[in-house]
Amino acid sequence: MDYQFIKTWDADGAAWISINRPPLNVLDIPTMEEINDALTVVKARELEVRALVLTAEGDKAFSAGVDVADHTEDKVEYMIDVFHRIFYNLAQLQIPTIGAVKGAALGGGCELAIFCDMIVAADNLKIGQPEIQVGVFPPLAVVMLPRLIPEKRAFELVAGGGVIRAAEASALGLVNQVVPLGSFGEEFGAFLKRFTSLSGSVLRSTKKAVRAAKGLGFADALHSVERIYLDELMVTDDAKEGLKAFMDKRAPVWKHT
Repeated sequence: MDYQFIKTWDADGAAWISINRPPLNVLDIPTMEEINDALTVVKARELEVRALVLTAEGDKAFSAGVDVADHTEDKVEYMIDVFHRIFYNLAQLQIPTIGAVKGAALGGGCELAIFCDMIVAADNLKIGQPEIQVGVFPPLAVVMLPRLIPEKRAFELVAGGGVIRAAEASALGLVNQVVPLGSFGEEFGAFLKRFTSLSGSVLRSTKKAVRAAKGLGFADALHSVERIYLDELMVTDDAKEGLKAFMDKRAPVWKHT
């Protein structure tokens, strides 16, 4: 589809959505509406791809955040609805989501990145939530950051408006991998291939199992994951094929079903 503020394409077994408002890739309401539309399209096609990549044009910023002009009293309620709809749409996806993040990921840009299942970051990453400095707090980050990093550090970032660099983001476990900006495309491609070379159906079952276990006590979590394993995974063509291929000492041929 043709969009004005984002780009979408398929490559390397994945669907890609790229914010196209360089150099800062600010998220205004029309841009976020386009992202939501694109996510709806991906949801309808997720049996055709193995992952979703969220990225942005240029090296300076993944996104400097939601447009401050859209926080005014006459726009803020609709802006929050459109912005948070992105996360509801992402939460419905069964396929892994990967942020390919270069440069600044601030405010809403940080929230968009950290909501991905995984992040590969360039070594010029600057990520954080500076909203408190202009008199507001970041709702999505308030929910997500304490689930991803130590609670005290999360509170410091959202309440103090902190911004951290790639090395600390990696040490906190906020990103999966930090790679040199100069070789970002090549190294991200290698990271992505680790997932897109696998069975789509097995990846979807794995993501469902990880989600099912969240927030549950051990016994309930293990029981939930057992049922997904036995009732949903083991009946797939690809689970059968993967095990047979291993015993036959050959590479599996995935059907993604």
